Amino acid sequence: MQWLYEAKKRYGLIILDYIVTSNHIHLLVYDHGGRKDIPKSIQLTAGRTGQEYNQRKKRQGVFWQDRYHATAVESGEHLLRCIVYIDLNMVRAGVAAHPSQWAWSGYNENQTPRRKCVLINYDMLAEQAGFNTYERFQTEHGKLVNQSLADSEYICEKQWSESVAAGSEKNLHPKPRRNWAVRQEEEGYIKLVRMIISQ
Repeated sequence: MQWLYEAKKRYGLIILDYIVTSNHIHLLVYDHGGRKDIPKSIQLTAGRTGQEYNQRKKRQGVFWQDRYHATAVESGEHLLRCIVYIDLNMVRAGVAAHPSQWAWSGYNENQTPRRKCVLINYDMLAEQAGFNTYERFQTEHGKLVNQSLADSEYICEKQWSESVAAGSEKNLHPKPRRNWAVRQEEEGYIKLVRMIISQ
């Protein structure tokens, strides 16, 4: 988490949600379009985390399994569903009954914002999720997580971890002259980044 905070300070990385587990990381970030803040941030975070782990365990070799996988995520409803998917990761794994029980997750930071060492950009998160205040986002976020738990709707959805993009049909299949790359440069976009730790 220290290196995510450092990446935010150094490169202006805009973090919307995250979870760090024993074997992978999900990082939901906003890309300004055209800037290199995400690759630089991932390089810093992955590199320093791997170095520190290897030093601590007195080992050598690869820490991360491969390069990271990124999925473009549409704002609004799709962003909210993606956040709930991230937050329920350890519930799906059977490690926690509720996301609040996992300390290395954005769920707790979203529900009880930090005053120091803040990782999540609360205003950008509320805006991209379609809310005019962060408090409205918090309320809806908490309801969606609890509803998913009550309905047992926390299965693994490959659209978040394996696809190139997740969103509405209109945005996934745009007119040829207005493709994802063009929209990304013009408007900025959201990326779900997944990094797997080598075992």
